[in-house]
Amino acid sequence: MKRRNNRQDAIREIVRDKSIRTQRVLVQELEAAGFACTQATVSRDIADMGLRKLPEGIYVLAEDLHLQRMVSELVNDVARSENLVLVKAQPGTAPGIAAAIDAADLPYVVGSIAGNDTILVVASSVETSKEFERLINKLRNAH
Repeated sequence: MKRRNNRQDAIREIVRDKSIRTQRVLVQELEAAGFACTQATVSRDIADMGLRKLPEGIYVLAEDLHLQRMVSELVNDVARSENLVLVKAQPGTAPGIAAAIDAADLPYVVGSIAGNDTILVVASSVETSKEFERLINKLRNAH
């Protein structure tokens, strides 16, 4: 059986990658990832990690909440090429969004550069750029 820190890392990844609405679904996702745990354990992890539920009923990490608010209100489009992700935003808002991306401390983001309405995000690989694109699109659609 895998340990608590590994489980919480898995929860972080699952919540960032998928729209999780219930603890039961989170337990199922963890079991699919090789973690044997109960709903009570997941409930404690949610409290320990400071997970929040958006008004739409989707769990979000506390550190991603600021990013979610900015992305849902200000990002217009996302495009990806290889390990680069271009985020188009409202005029004048790119530096703040880039700062929120950096503050979220996403493990697969190497760095970002912001202009007036565009952010270039460099991911560590093609696969992780896809993860970042999915995250931004998920956050864009969570109003």
